[in-house]
Amino acid sequence: MVISGGVNIYPAEIEAVLINCPGVKDCAVFGIPDAEYGEQLMAVVEAQPGIPPPSIADVRTYLAQHLAGYKVPKHIEFGAGLPREDSGKIFKRRLRDPYWANAGRAI
Repeated sequence: MVISGGVNIYPAEIEAVLINCPGVKDCAVFGIPDAEYGEQLMAVVEAQPGIPPPSIADVRTYLAQHLAGYKVPKHIEFGAGLPREDSGKIFKRRLRDPYWANAGRAI
């Protein structure tokens, strides 16, 4: 769960919509530090191979059509081969840790 401005946001809800965006193969949504709101949403997207990847604007537009505005990640990046645990689940901690390293908060 991400708490942004006192609002509980569930990344799984956003991921369920994002995975259906044309050109998206896989994704992870998590919270990163924000000075004003405590946390803000970050999405890392893995594009479908063999087809042109969607633009960040395309991803934002798709999410805005299916989610409330405050649930659309402020930061979206594309990555290849999202890190996975032995169980096959995306290892979000590896994605999230660099953002929190100097934030003064233990995870």
